[in-house]
Amino acid sequence: MLTFANLAEFSAHAGQSLGESDYMTITQEMINLFAQATGDHQWIHTDPEQAAQLSPYKTPIAHGFLTLSLAPKLMAELYRINSVKMGINYGSNKVRFTNAVPVGSRLRLSAQLQSVDAQTNGVRVITECTFELEGNPKPACVAELITLLFE
Repeated sequence: MLTFANLAEFSAHAGQSLGESDYMTITQEMINLFAQATGDHQWIHTDPEQAAQLSPYKTPIAHGFLTLSLAPKLMAELYRINSVKMGINYGSNKVRFTNAVPVGSRLRLSAQLQSVDAQTNGVRVITECTFELEGNPKPACVAELITLLFE
């Protein structure tokens, strides 16, 4: 894990890698809980029997937005800024779901700090996030995420 004393030190890291998180296993329980929280109960996500019969993946797959929603958890494994009191998800410039995430897949985050721009009482951070599937050269998701950080 990278540790930065403050936003000035973090800003100097712009253009560099933030590293890679540990792999995490995507379970059917995670997918079902996400479906419950969002109301997205499509069979491709929640019905193993139907997925085995009708899906080209032969098993349920994670919602794309479930994969994306793991960014804050996985990003917290990559770095910490000691002076930051609060962070807010601001949005994204680009998100692409480039590969399915079947149940049982192992996923990790690889992140590149693209830019850090000063804002009132903090900074706006743009990070290129690549969600990698273990053993698969094609990522599950590539997203340019924007975060506001405040000291």
